[in-house]
Amino acid sequence: MNILLIIIVIIAIILAITGGLVQSLNFLLWVGLVLLAIAVISWLIRAIAGRRGV
Repeated sequence: MNILLIIIVIIAIILAITGGLVQSLNFLLWVGLVLLAIAVISWLIRAIAGRRGV
């Protein structure tokens, strides 16, 4: 699960940078921000809930 979270963050950063540099692909900026927000929320849930099962 941790590897998946890292991959989502990397994709979000790449899409955010691409969306910021290329004006015609501006929607990628929003996709990157949404993915980054999802990754942060899932990290917070894991941090608050703790690792009870592991």
